[in-house]
Amino acid sequence: MTDDRRLRILMFDSGTGGLTVARAVADALPNADLIYAADNGGFPYGAWAEEPLVERLLVLMAALIERGRPDVVVVACNTASTIAIWRLRERFPSMPFVGTVPAIKPAAALSKTGLIGVLATPGTVRREYTRALIETYASHCTVFLHGAEGLAAMAEGKLYGITPDPKALRREIRPAFRKRDGRLTDTVVLGCTHYPLLLEELAKAAPWPVTFLDPAPAIARRVVQVVAEKGRQPGALNGAARPGSVLLTARPANQNVLEAYARAGYPDHEVLAMA
Repeated sequence: MTDDRRLRILMFDSGTGGLTVARAVADALPNADLIYAADNGGFPYGAWAEEPLVERLLVLMAALIERGRPDVVVVACNTASTIAIWRLRERFPSMPFVGTVPAIKPAAALSKTGLIGVLATPGTVRREYTRALIETYASHCTVFLHGAEGLAAMAEGKLYGITPDPKALRREIRPAFRKRDGRLTDTVVLGCTHYPLLLEELAKAAPWPVTFLDPAPAIARRVVQVVAEKGRQPGALNGAARPGSVLLTARPANQNVLEAYARAGYPDHEVLAMA
């Protein structure tokens, strides 16, 4: 029996970065309803200790699943994925979770010089999961991991109307650009979903041209696969997707970020009560 109920996908991030993934998922599944949830009250995740953040994510995800009743959850946050995706799957075994991890594998396939930079939050850089990806998929390359302290906040600030300082941006990304034996870094992995919001600024700040890898298209492809595995036919879903509401865990910083959510297809917002 075919399930023709409109698909519901919960998109989750610590802030606005997941909008880059939500856009790709919406393009891939235009008839699905997307629910966007941002833990702006806990942002930025890169500064959190591991166990308190995992506990927060488990509590918050339980509330979001109860509230949204999604068919699939997309954890559009590298830090949350690398630290807690297995715990989320363990706690909610019947819910499919699609995580976000640094695009090490495609970077290794793409790089011609064998020098790869990874820009990520300090939390993602510290995770054993990230280093395991390098060992598994990029052992033949030299990978430079850099935990950018302020890059996610710069991306978030851009949506608030704050222009990133070019000098500060160059300082944030410089460690990912290296020279070895006449070779240069030619591929830089954007290991945080916030970073593609700064693609134009990153290209200008780079000391030389590189390919910046945005994880959003690959995540969207995986969501489509998961939907198919559930027996749903994305192209046959009934009706156009409805404008959504963004769920926040704290009052929004200012009107600019609400306008950014509205432009992305989430014209209304609701602040969730967090214990």
